[in-house]
Amino acid sequence: MLRLSKLTDYGVVVLTRLAAGSQAGRVVAVPELAQATGLQEPTVAKVLKILGQAGMVEGMRGARGGYRLTRPLDAIPLSEVIIAFEGPIALTACVEGSAASCESSGLCPVHGRWEPVNRAVRATLERITVADLVAPEPIASYRQNALTL
Repeated sequence: MLRLSKLTDYGVVVLTRLAAGSQAGRVVAVPELAQATGLQEPTVAKVLKILGQAGMVEGMRGARGGYRLTRPLDAIPLSEVIIAFEGPIALTACVEGSAASCESSGLCPVHGRWEPVNRAVRATLERITVADLVAPEPIASYRQNALTL
């Protein structure tokens, strides 16, 4: 089973709560986000640091400091969030362009054949935005598109 880490999931949750809390352009503090998400403050701070390094949020220092989105959720593709927390999106290591190969690459009948699958997965995740995840019917329209890749 392919599974994203909890931090990636938390990243999406924090982004959506940050968007809800900063509708009027105000910044949202870590304690407020922690309370809204049910996550511990150190976890929220860690997630925000990663999101900040990826350019999805920005921090404001000072007594009224906190965080805000750098762009709306509909401009943040899910692929960008996954890459920030997990690294490059690929189902197998042998297609990431890594210099190191697996021990059976010379005998592997599918060596190098995963790239079309990886491209399809990346393309689908690039079309889905974080806003789509909070919409009433987020993914239904992507099922048809995914089949045509």
